[in-house]
Amino acid sequence: MASAAEQMAANLSWGALGKATDLRQRIFFTVGLLIVYRLGTYIPVPGIDAEALRRFMDTANQGIGGMLQMFTGGALGRMGVFALGIMPYISASIIVQLLTAMVPALESLKKEGEQGRKKINQYTRYATVILATFQAYGLARSLEAGSLAHDPGMFFQASTVITLVGGTMFLMWLGEQITARGIGNGTSLIIFVGIVANIPHALAQFFEQGRVGNLSAAVIIGVIVMVVAVIAFVVFMERALRKIHIQYPRRQVGMKIYDGSSSHLPIKVNPAGVIPAIFASSLLLLPTTIATFSGDRTGPVMSTILAYFGPGQPLYLLFFAAMIVFFAYFYTANVAFKSDDVAENLKNQGGFIPGIRPGAKTVDYLDYVVARILVVGSGYLAAVSLLPELLRSELAIPFYFGGTSVLIVVSVTMDTINQIQSHLLAHQYEGLIEKSQLRGKKRNGARKAPARR
Repeated sequence: MASAAEQMAANLSWGALGKATDLRQRIFFTVGLLIVYRLGTYIPVPGIDAEALRRFMDTANQGIGGMLQMFTGGALGRMGVFALGIMPYISASIIVQLLTAMVPALESLKKEGEQGRKKINQYTRYATVILATFQAYGLARSLEAGSLAHDPGMFFQASTVITLVGGTMFLMWLGEQITARGIGNGTSLIIFVGIVANIPHALAQFFEQGRVGNLSAAVIIGVIVMVVAVIAFVVFMERALRKIHIQYPRRQVGMKIYDGSSSHLPIKVNPAGVIPAIFASSLLLLPTTIATFSGDRTGPVMSTILAYFGPGQPLYLLFFAAMIVFFAYFYTANVAFKSDDVAENLKNQGGFIPGIRPGAKTVDYLDYVVARILVVGSGYLAAVSLLPELLRSELAIPFYFGGTSVLIVVSVTMDTINQIQSHLLAHQYEGLIEKSQLRGKKRNGARKAPARR
């Protein structure tokens, strides 16, 4: 039988959304800040030769250009102030999270509560500035090497670095504001909007290839069916769980005796989410970005790297898949699902896994289960991420909505919908509480005082 919360969730409607004033304000606030982000992608970096940049992007390799455009919301192709996007902040966040799990000083800082969290966030911002500065300087030198700057030199490099780093920090602030005062995760929504904004252009290119005869109708229909199937597969895998049975013994609290109960410990097939794919993609985007804007003036080292690790190359695909699998295991074991912490919490609550002794045996069993689950989870992440790379390299399909993009779009959509439902449920609960209080006041007011004798 469905619980009361599940019944209320099934009765949610647009009418309930219209009555939830706070939720409506949060949605408008989120949409407004995302519009500010999209407008910022059209503000160019000073000193860029716009005409030369346009000609360069028209002749750039489609696979590289499409991948870069997708992750920056088109800002990199226009060399806007948000050309670096939010990726430096994401990379810094992942690095700090991993260091928090490995460095005892940071781990103890995390356990200090709100003050420790603020300190870790401060370290994350410092790391973001360092990463963004490094990437912005590399991009400025690449623009000069590609003859895309009006007046190359130290002033151009400084202005480009300051503008791009400032744009990344502004995006970081926008994401924090959306998370705190809007709906959904701000950083994820910024990436989501950048990807979705490029879908119409990618679709237009895709169908144009069919119109001119470069792609047959069968290939077009097959790709559309494949994209729908991949989206359904991602939704299924992101909702897939492995439930471990948990038993709680009979206990006595005061004069009352409570019977033993049971529940389940849910473990996602992909506990790390889209983090491994994002981190692997961000690492591979940097040399690709520098090489793309450097044109024919890349050095021998960069030329060798691109010859073996360029998009579509066998070593690139192998390295991409290996990084996804590695980060899936590493991030899960150190951040997403720490078996020793879960076992300790179960022990403190009096719960245990039937047939497994509490303590070290429970930790070993959880590690065993998670390691087996991640074989499927990491393989699923690698397969979905490599699929568009194989299509672009083998069939030359200019369709970039796949792989990591699908993972991000589906994950962010599911998370945002869940948060909207949570706000609507909270609003319904508040309405029920207010109604019960009003009924209680009416009953108390209608009741007459007893007559005195």
